[in-house]
Amino acid sequence: QVQLVESGGGLVQAGGSLRLSCAASGTVFSFSAMGWHRQAPGKERELVAITRDGGPEYADSVKGRFTISRDNAKNTVHLQMNNLKPEDTAVYYCNAVLFLSDFWGQGTQVTVSS
Repeated sequence: QVQLVESGGGLVQAGGSLRLSCAASGTVFSFSAMGWHRQAPGKERELVAITRDGGPEYADSVKGRFTISRDNAKNTVHLQMNNLKPEDTAVYYCNAVLFLSDFWGQGTQVTVSS
């Protein structure tokens, strides 16, 4: 059974940085895509960043501030978040795709104070 475990969330002041990590287990295969989504209170879950064979993709709202990286050998994916803004406050979820199936982590809270 595939499991995704996130870490690295927390409380930070505006302009600060956080690094999220996600470790996948339960498979010997490589995921076709790994990424991060987020959901703020009262809003729908949205894609933040994803990495596939073609390279990384970012939501317009985080371009230039967030960087996604992936270690295929370890089945981990990270999200370096710089220059955080209060509007980045949300629960961040790790997502991975394997054989057309989606897997999700339990989420980690990121709170940015102004």
